[in-house]
Amino acid sequence: MARVNGTMISEFILLGLTDDQQLEVILFVVFLIIYGISLLGNLGMIMLILSDHHLHTPMYFFLGNFSFVDACYSSAVAPKMLLDFLAKRKAISYNGCILQFYVFCSFADTESLLLAAMAYDRYVAICNPLMYNATMSRSLCICLVSGSYLGGIVSSLIHTCSALRLSFCKNNAINHFFCDLTALLALSCSDTSLNEMLLFTFGSLVEASSIITILASYTFIIVAILGICSTEGRLKAFATCASHLIAVTMFHGTLLFMYFRPSSSYSMDTDKKASLFYTVVIPMLNPLIYSLRNKDVKDAFRRLIERDPHFSHGIFYVFIS
Repeated sequence: MARVNGTMISEFILLGLTDDQQLEVILFVVFLIIYGISLLGNLGMIMLILSDHHLHTPMYFFLGNFSFVDACYSSAVAPKMLLDFLAKRKAISYNGCILQFYVFCSFADTESLLLAAMAYDRYVAICNPLMYNATMSRSLCICLVSGSYLGGIVSSLIHTCSALRLSFCKNNAINHFFCDLTALLALSCSDTSLNEMLLFTFGSLVEASSIITILASYTFIIVAILGICSTEGRLKAFATCASHLIAVTMFHGTLLFMYFRPSSSYSMDTDKKASLFYTVVIPMLNPLIYSLRNKDVKDAFRRLIERDPHFSHGIFYVFIS
């Protein structure tokens, strides 16, 4: 709990997206469907990759972890948000608020780094295909994924520890639908300059390292694709990167808009809308993008149906049929 002038703050009130009760019921239904599709898509992708030996390759090892991270960081936010749509009192304990931010931030930063590892994997596959299996060895893949998780955990731990030093006065109402650091900083009555410096420094470090790796990888990829003589070959090479490019654009575009725009343009209402896309919608779209645009995933699903015909009635068929 946070202590301020002898007063213990044991909980926060989340103001959420709206105070219109009728609209909250509609939003509950909409986001329950979105969250359900997100879980179904991401967990289904993981199960499909694990069950089909044709997908036991570096690319799908990264994609499986990517789906796991998506499922985790959306689950850090969506269940509480859904409960609050129906609750009269949208309270979250102080410890619960700090824990929610820590889990969310850990997996969000992990995803940023994981996208960079996936870009490197695509670079090796297109620019040096003959050495792909040797270069992208199992040990290297494990190191890249482990490094992504470690980077996310360390970055989040720094932000969380700095958040613990914040003081909160009489107002405990957070103008957000989850415990985001920017919302906590706006609510705090203590000096937040250290938190803002750490947010900018480590946020920039994670973003910069990820974006530079992605840009460098795709620079070499584009050069290699332009060197391919046939149009069919160019299209095939580009198709292997298209899903990843879409995921990168959505994720990093939203992240840069939220945390790296001028302070004069900050609006909590705008931030809430961007956060909604970032925390709930993108994790739903990613498995759809990777399944709808990926022939290997479609083929793996068809093989699964052939092994178990009854499974064809499952909702997974909607994603890749």
